[in-house]
Amino acid sequence: MSITALLPFIVLIGAMFLMTRSAKNKQRQAQQMRDQMQPGTGIRTIGGMYATVKEVGDDTILLEVAPGVHAIYAKNSVGAVLDDAEYNRIVHGIEPEGDDTPVVPDDASSLVSDDAPAADGEGDKRIDLGKADADGDAAEAKDVEAAEDVKKDGGTDAK
Repeated sequence: MSITALLPFIVLIGAMFLMTRSAKNKQRQAQQMRDQMQPGTGIRTIGGMYATVKEVGDDTILLEVAPGVHAIYAKNSVGAVLDDAEYNRIVHGIEPEGDDTPVVPDDASSLVSDDAPAADGEGDKRIDLGKADADGDAAEAKDVEAAEDVKKDGGTDAK
């Protein structure tokens, strides 16, 4: 057999080795995360439930799901161990102090600059977007009719 015939098998074995190595690494990290649990730690289960650890056993943990409500779960059911700030933010709605996130206004007032110098009446022209009154409509209609009459008489629309 030549080396070219063995090459696909070598590549396949290499890919399988890399995938199993990656899976073992993820399992090791999950085990380390579960080992760092201690009473009082906030966790999220793989089902999405948030709880506080009360007791840690060999294969099980006792969780306080709600005040005074305890449940026993398998250690493998822990999806994430949360730090105190994140757990309090999610479960209790307590924001950490010193939060530097910008405050976004509910309106567009922040888009208008108050620092711009106002011109004396020149730059403050208002555009009326409402409907014109009856006299304005009548005058507009006469202008349109006059323009159509000029066209009928041989006038052009060229500018």
